[in-house]
Amino acid sequence: MTTVHQSTDQDIRLTNGCGSDHSGEKKQKMSTDLEQFDEIFPELVGLLVNAELEDPERKDASRWFKEVLEYNVPHGKKNRGMFVVMAYKYLKEQPKEGDIKIARILGWCIELLQAFFLVEDDVMDQSYTRRGQPCWFRKENVGLEAINDGVYLESCIYKILKHYIRDKPYYINIIELFHEITHCTITGQCLDMTVSPPAGTVDFSRYTIEKYNAIVKWKTAFYSFYLPVAIAMYMAGISDDFNHKCAKDILLKMGEYFQVQDDFLDCYGDEAVIGKIGTDIQDNKCSWLVIKALQKASPEQLNLLKENYGSSDETKVVKVKALYKELKLEQEFRDFEESSFQEILELIEKCSGDLPKDMFKAFVQKIYKRNK
Repeated sequence: MTTVHQSTDQDIRLTNGCGSDHSGEKKQKMSTDLEQFDEIFPELVGLLVNAELEDPERKDASRWFKEVLEYNVPHGKKNRGMFVVMAYKYLKEQPKEGDIKIARILGWCIELLQAFFLVEDDVMDQSYTRRGQPCWFRKENVGLEAINDGVYLESCIYKILKHYIRDKPYYINIIELFHEITHCTITGQCLDMTVSPPAGTVDFSRYTIEKYNAIVKWKTAFYSFYLPVAIAMYMAGISDDFNHKCAKDILLKMGEYFQVQDDFLDCYGDEAVIGKIGTDIQDNKCSWLVIKALQKASPEQLNLLKENYGSSDETKVVKVKALYKELKLEQEFRDFEESSFQEILELIEKCSGDLPKDMFKAFVQKIYKRNK
């Protein structure tokens, strides 16, 4: 069994809105880690476009794709990419700087995967803003060209993997992992669209907590939480089924918690903070909030919900949000957040296998009571 590095200096505290109690020194270190992560991106852009810019047949496409990369990839929170680095440092005692750089590069591959999903998802949902700027497909001269651009973003992952880790013992495992997780996420998107098609009529009989949990698991949890840690595990030489199952059980639960937060922020979050305009109500989404509303609503309230949900008419959206307030769904979410946080901590204690518990605790602490 591979030995993993067990850190002892992590402490989970239920404190302020960030859910942590960091010293100024630790904040500076976190900033430095992110800066080092960001420094990798221009190198990857150069790898992906420079050679083609010199090819007269492909240079126009390469100029376009350079803008695609720079507009869609580097402006998110980068939690998924940073999780790879964070996990690798927990799993590998005294990691070499060259391997940490590889972890950062593989983290950027997840950011590319995320950008691919978001570009396509925004087209399907006809969204308006993403990360504080117009959705890529809404930019002038882009439109449905965005579909091809999304496919391009996915293809970049495998070019990067071949360039940087082709000679590593974990190369095939990482390639297969990206293919597997992409398939999982596409499956989840299909489930989401099937339950609540954007142009479809509202059918609340489909909106069950079981359907919701399935969508969350396949669409969000696999690529947002399991993928970063699985990459770090393969890099650290941990490839056995037992430890990967242990990690998956904990991380998929975190993914469920994370998506419920996302659903809450779509309705209650500050647009200036979260970087997008929430449209779950207009898009007829099978969100956690509407499921809770359906569970708590009286017959009269249920009729109001049926008459107003899934419409872009602002007066109807306001009525749905007023009903959410009447049903005290904000408090319902706060209660869920606390109980889920404790449940995840208990799951870590019971199910972490040979993996360091502090690694999982650090991950859940990072998302606890987030506001974006």
